[in-house]
Amino acid sequence: MAKEKRTAIEPTRQQDYPEWYQQVIKAADLAENSPVRGCMVIKPWGYSLWEHIQGSLDKMFKDTGHVNAYFPLFIPVSYLEKEAEHVEGFAKECAVVTHSRLELNEEGKLVPASPLDEPLIVRPTSETIIGEMYSRWVQSYRDLPILVNQWANVVRWEMRTRLFLRTAEFLWQEGHTAHATREEAEEETQKMLRVYEDFATNYMAMPVICGRKTEGEKFPGAVDTYCIEAMMQDRKALQAGTSHFLGQNFAKASNIKYLSEAGKEEYAWTTSWGVSTRLIGGMIMTHSDDNGLVLPPKLAPLHVVILPVLHKDAEKESIMQYCENLKKEISALNFANREIRVQIDTRDLRGGEKTWSWIKKGVPVRVEVGPRDIANDSVFVARRDTDEKKGVPRTEFIATLPSLLQEIQDNLLARALAYRQANTTEISSKEDFYAYFTPQNAKKPEIHGGFAIANYDGSEEVEDTLRKDLKVTVRCIPLEGGEPTGKCIFTGKDAKYRAVFAKSY
Repeated sequence: MAKEKRTAIEPTRQQDYPEWYQQVIKAADLAENSPVRGCMVIKPWGYSLWEHIQGSLDKMFKDTGHVNAYFPLFIPVSYLEKEAEHVEGFAKECAVVTHSRLELNEEGKLVPASPLDEPLIVRPTSETIIGEMYSRWVQSYRDLPILVNQWANVVRWEMRTRLFLRTAEFLWQEGHTAHATREEAEEETQKMLRVYEDFATNYMAMPVICGRKTEGEKFPGAVDTYCIEAMMQDRKALQAGTSHFLGQNFAKASNIKYLSEAGKEEYAWTTSWGVSTRLIGGMIMTHSDDNGLVLPPKLAPLHVVILPVLHKDAEKESIMQYCENLKKEISALNFANREIRVQIDTRDLRGGEKTWSWIKKGVPVRVEVGPRDIANDSVFVARRDTDEKKGVPRTEFIATLPSLLQEIQDNLLARALAYRQANTTEISSKEDFYAYFTPQNAKKPEIHGGFAIANYDGSEEVEDTLRKDLKVTVRCIPLEGGEPTGKCIFTGKDAKYRAVFAKSY
């Protein structure tokens, strides 16, 4: 019997996917749990990923006419109460501040001392406080549209947390816009959804389905919620971003009124949209393997790491000089409109230990330089996505490095898209649907739990039953291909949608 090959990450994806995910994060030194339950410390390598996500998205927002601002962390509880559906949707997740200071009690312990006149909510989202400000800023149709985004943290008091995917506090951006007409607001909602689709596809190399949420799954207080849904390697869905058409609901709650060109007082039409550090979790679960993190070059903290191979002290000076010259040549190159980021690893570690540390961190390209490489004016190159290794003349490597990085980027997207396609199934009966999501009955257990596409009558009763029986939800009604092609497979009634169903995070 052949000996099973050891991997850098144990357990493997097949053995225990949730634990594999945690171990990838640990091995790549991305983040760890904080002393505060449910919160995380994002370490430099992980935060660098967020900085590149933030920088790329921020440019995309500004290119579409948006500007950044900042709004308070604390929201008076009375503001949250203004929109009934909104407060009901978030009430169980709110962290509440009830006192303003601490004092020592008789036992020498710090206790809350001064009750607030009105409790403050640590923002779970900012529609209500931003709505209050917009009501002050908007007087006339000339004040519209307002196209504002903020980069911030929010708190949702989650009980079952997982690094990056679901934590009590997380980082995100939230766009909030106000418009004079319904048509403008709906156009904005769709535009930002497509910005997220573009970013997920072309920067994260993570294919997504754009769709609309059902009534039971939409954002509390929204008229319509749109989303991008991605498939992870355990075949579960990840909601990677949302864009909400809020209609006039929040404008009426916050009294955002304007005087129209015709001299008539009107309520504004508003939107909100956001993505979070959950994107990092999505990137991990879309691309990584049993040896650790795999990163798309467009978002990687480093594109290239140079590993000097030093066996003899007499060779050290010439090898390091060659590496420094190589670094300068690489740094002068550009990829995706940015300088290629490169680092020489000079740590006093064994070669194998160095190599594996960078494999686990997911750096797209590793370059080894030893005496033989210098003699041949070449480098030994390894790709993280395919594990392909080969010697390449130095001049050829420099000339082709930008195209190599693009090739890695394209390969990751193609691989993820092929995986999703292989694990998406059209289902035409309730029996087959239940079998698909029930492991012991599944005809093909290797694709159990993927994306199921089926005709659906739109009822919340069906959604509640599927959630209870199978832990399956309607992920979205696709914007392309969401029209029904027959009767609802669950009730036999006329179908309203052709929807995507899956288990999810």
